Amino acid sequence: MSMEKLGFIGIGLMGAEMVPRFLDAGYEVFIWNRTVEKMAPLAQRGARPCASIAELVESADILLLCLGDTAAVESVVFGSGGISSQGRPSQLLLDLSSIDPGKTRQFAADLKASAGVAWVDCPVSGGVVGARQGSLAIMAGGEEAVIERARPILECVGQRLTRMGPVGSGQLTKVCNQMIVGCNAMVIAEMIALAQRGGVDAEKIPQALAGGFADSRPLQILGPQMATHCFEPVAWHVRTLLKDLDTALQVSREANSPVPMSAAAAQLMRVHASRGNGERDPSTLIQLYCEAE
Repeated sequence: MSMEKLGFIGIGLMGAEMVPRFLDAGYEVFIWNRTVEKMAPLAQRGARPCASIAELVESADILLLCLGDTAAVESVVFGSGGISSQGRPSQLLLDLSSIDPGKTRQFAADLKASAGVAWVDCPVSGGVVGARQGSLAIMAGGEEAVIERARPILECVGQRLTRMGPVGSGQLTKVCNQMIVGCNAMVIAEMIALAQRGGVDAEKIPQALAGGFADSRPLQILGPQMATHCFEPVAWHVRTLLKDLDTALQVSREANSPVPMSAAAAQLMRVHASRGNGERDPSTLIQLYCEAE
């Protein structure tokens, strides 16, 4: 049985790492990105750049999105020449983006009605390193049979794929994930600053706390970067984490479920982003607590 052809839209930090894994697994991958230049390195690896979304949709069986926000997903799917005007019932859309759960449910219903294309929301956690290593955690929302069709593809980039419920459930689970990550990043920053002011060798804190209750992947990644003020290369963006925390606040209001810790983290992160740090790595959050270098 021949392998399904993939169409990947969104060659950002994550997409640039995911596409090579699909290629290495033997899939034919068609790609499209708003910034054409970003497709060139993947074309050299064997991906097939498309001049338009319509060309990609015509060529692929499975459509994968990895885009920055809800508006970008809506534009690609329902904008002029988008997926909704070109899709066919045999296709499946896998949205790896982190976007609004309610909008996801609406998008899925509208796409099914207009083109017959099934939708799986399958945001990921694990960052650029996880994408490169194929060790992402993937939380999926959609019909069980549809998710099983997608499983062999998603397992190219993830070590674990979990169905969380109907469409939208994957996105809501990712919101919960980002609440933990955002609050964790903020408290790591203030903790490192406090330790340094107290004369502690803060670079050793991740090593000292490894395996204990305070340990976490953000601590092991962000802790050394914050302690040394080493903020390059950029592995993710402050603006992305802030966007996800804002989604958490919106969802919490709709559900009448208070999230005071996440609200505080979002407020502090917004201050940091407003100082020109939106495109920088979240390790720069340490600069909220000490003089910027």
